[in-house]
Amino acid sequence: MNNASTAKSGVDGFASNEARTQHIASTLKRRRNKEFRFRMMGILAVCFSIGLVGILFGTILAKGIPSFWQATFVLDVEFSPEIVKIDPKPVQEAGESPAEYEKRVNDWANRLNFINFNRLLLNSVAKVLPETEENRRAVLEMFASATRFDLRNLVIDDPSIVGKTVKLDLLASANVDVWLKGNIDRSLPDAQQQLSADARKWSDQLYEMGVIQNKFSTSLFVNADSRSSPASAGLAGAFVGSLMMMIVVILLAVPIGVAAAVYLEEFAPQNKFTDFIEVNINNLAAVPSIVFGLLGASVFIIMLNLPLSAPIVGGLVLTLMTLPTVIIATRASLKAIPPSIREGALALGASRVQAVTDHVLPLARPGILTATIIGVAQALGETAPLLLIGMSAFVANIPSTPFDPSTALPVQIYLWNGNELRNFFEGRTSAVIIILLALMLTLNSLAIWLRKKFEIRW
Repeated sequence: MNNASTAKSGVDGFASNEARTQHIASTLKRRRNKEFRFRMMGILAVCFSIGLVGILFGTILAKGIPSFWQATFVLDVEFSPEIVKIDPKPVQEAGESPAEYEKRVNDWANRLNFINFNRLLLNSVAKVLPETEENRRAVLEMFASATRFDLRNLVIDDPSIVGKTVKLDLLASANVDVWLKGNIDRSLPDAQQQLSADARKWSDQLYEMGVIQNKFSTSLFVNADSRSSPASAGLAGAFVGSLMMMIVVILLAVPIGVAAAVYLEEFAPQNKFTDFIEVNINNLAAVPSIVFGLLGASVFIIMLNLPLSAPIVGGLVLTLMTLPTVIIATRASLKAIPPSIREGALALGASRVQAVTDHVLPLARPGILTATIIGVAQALGETAPLLLIGMSAFVANIPSTPFDPSTALPVQIYLWNGNELRNFFEGRTSAVIIILLALMLTLNSLAIWLRKKFEIRW
């Protein structure tokens, strides 16, 4: 009986062990399957994110890169004396003040506005395509409206050009650029086309003859925005405005932010007031940027009467927005410095200020530089606060001081994206986005390089 019972219990034990082993194996298999599914979901999420970013960048590059090239007339322009009838350019006389001389030169230049420079364009085109004599209005449609002012400026800069024939690169109109690049449906009826039938036909003929060429658009970089001549519109005003704002941000946000972080981390007593300030600084970093725009509009423009749409106001608003980032990142860099550095300096007789300025701050420099560059890069791409302080206004001049009206690169993107000539400015908008992204990637790459260069491993 006992032997039978023992045998039975042995069989049961064996069966129990085998069942337990199978249960453990099954559990491990389920666990491995879950881990595999989790890893696959992570990989799919990464691939999906990269795919979306790739689609975004691919779309922007596909639309933006062609806009760096623009339809341009390459013409021999004769500055005929019969058309360009001008007096000799004034020369400063003895005893004449600079103001009087400048007035005489301005009067002389103003008289050039009455010269019909369009006739020079018409004559130049007629030489290579005589049939254009039939419809001169259609010819002028093909040129950017600012072209005649370009010819006038050439005469002002060098009056000796009158009587000569000069090969010039002259911008074609935005509609010609759109037509030749195929950014408009060519099968649309005449009533829905921006160019007349003659202008479309002659544009194709001149392009085949090489008179109209796709050339790199320098006007995109050297001109300010323009509504009267879309083909001449550039982003120089917005670029200079952004540059001035960034200088204001760097001059204010960096010293104030670093000083505040050093005080809070190294010298401030630990009490409720300090905790209150720290909590509020952390909260300010999460405040939507549009709130800073409202604050800047009410304080700097309404209360302090600073000029509307000026880079100085934009810089002050972006400084307020960047300060929390600089303070938080600088404090993190200071915290990363081992306490032994401070204690060692104090043990050698250094004061608290000397320990911080001579030992802690130099070692925290990589983190501070990185925080500064990331803060500036973030400010460079901000749009909402600038819209609220009037930097969305149209400005046709390049600012010469921080108090002049200006706009900024992100706002220029916003303005061009809403332009009614969408076929032309959609590509230009993508081109400015590429430039803005390139600037931000450059700043972030600089931050990574500085961190690697000055990084110290403890």
